[in-house]
This record gives sequence, structure tokens and C-alpha cells, in this order.
Amino acid sequence: MFHSPQLLQYLEQELALPPETIAMALRQWQQQRGSLPIILWQYGLITLEQLDRIFEWLDQTRGDHLPQVL
Repeated sequence: MFHSPQLLQYLEQELALPPETIAMALRQWQQQRGSLPIILWQYGLITLEQLDRIFEWLDQTRGDHLPQVL
């Protein structure tokens, strides 16, 4: 599954996740190749509410030029 630069920007700017947190999640994503938002949640890096916000954002942007990231 993919992650996009736009998703990473959203995580950092809108959810205020520190770059170190995103980097750690990306390392896990490289090993598991799952859904980046789910990995963030599974490792306790985001709340369930933040996970919902990410999925809402993905749904809104899916029709744009972004690749499907789930």
C-alpha cells in the first residue's frame, strides 16, 4: 500500500505529529507494508479520533490527484 507526500504533510501539519513519530511509523510501514494510518494507531502514536480524521481526509482527497493510500 502507498503513502503520499500529501498524507505525510497532513500528519505533520494538521495533526501536529512530530517528524520523529512519522519517521518511526514509516520504518514500521516498510517492514509491514500495511496501512500507514493503522500502523500509527496500532503503535499508539495517534488516537482513534485522529485515525478517523485521517480516514475522513483520505476520503475527501481520494478523488483528487492523490494515489489511493489505504
